[in-house]
Amino acid sequence: MKAETGADQDMALCDALGTVHRPCQGEPRIVSLVPSITELVCDLGLADRLVGRTGFCIHPREVLRKVAKIGGTKDVKLDVIRSLRPTHLIVNIDENRRETVEALSGFIPNVIVTHPCVPEDNVALYRLLGGIFGVEQSAEDLVSRFTAALAEADAMRARLAPEQVLYLIWREPWMAVSRQTYISAMLARVGWISWPAEADKRYPAFGWDAPWLNPVERVLLSSEPYSFREKHVAEVARLSGRPVELIDGEMASWYGSRAIAGIRYLADLRGRLIGAAGG
Repeated sequence: MKAETGADQDMALCDALGTVHRPCQGEPRIVSLVPSITELVCDLGLADRLVGRTGFCIHPREVLRKVAKIGGTKDVKLDVIRSLRPTHLIVNIDENRRETVEALSGFIPNVIVTHPCVPEDNVALYRLLGGIFGVEQSAEDLVSRFTAALAEADAMRARLAPEQVLYLIWREPWMAVSRQTYISAMLARVGWISWPAEADKRYPAFGWDAPWLNPVERVLLSSEPYSFREKHVAEVARLSGRPVELIDGEMASWYGSRAIAGIRYLADLRGRLIGAAGG
């Protein structure tokens, strides 16, 4: 295998804003404001380096009980974070407020900005954190597992005709995901094509008489951020006139290490639904 040059290593450690990070020297103290990446940090074997996390960072539950809560993804307690003396902060373009990150960057020396847009972006994410924190082998193990999961999903998708779906994330107002989202890209990987195709907002509100709903064949009710439950299935079936299925929102929306199980979950769910319909 060809050895990486210094330039190659720099490219591997470039975050979503183009900031080049150096491998950590000494023992890092990590604060994560991104639930899915908090889980990834733990799965990379860095749980003992995690000193702060949001109240929405819930996986792995038992491990995180010991890690200080610093508020939510949007509203954090600056004084609490400062007292933790972090060396590294992990944030996300979609989940965290810019002004919050700017305030934290005033006293945290290393701010790692993430922004996965499609499933394949997880590979770079694994390698970015693996390279910064010196756990490259753990990162490559995740890359191998993720690549295998994608290959399985691709094989399944090749056997089945695509299905047009509406993925709901909120009720009153009713809100869906457009194709300009990570969720939509995850769904597409198993052959679910989400609607609307284009929208002014990534998570548009809509009425059930919207003409762009015509191609939709199935409605998926996500467990987050709105907690759709079995009691909502009949309501949505009546409003939409389509088959309706509950879906684990974490499996579709969380990137990081959960995307490995997520891709397999979505592929399995789609396969079971097709089987149940006799397709």
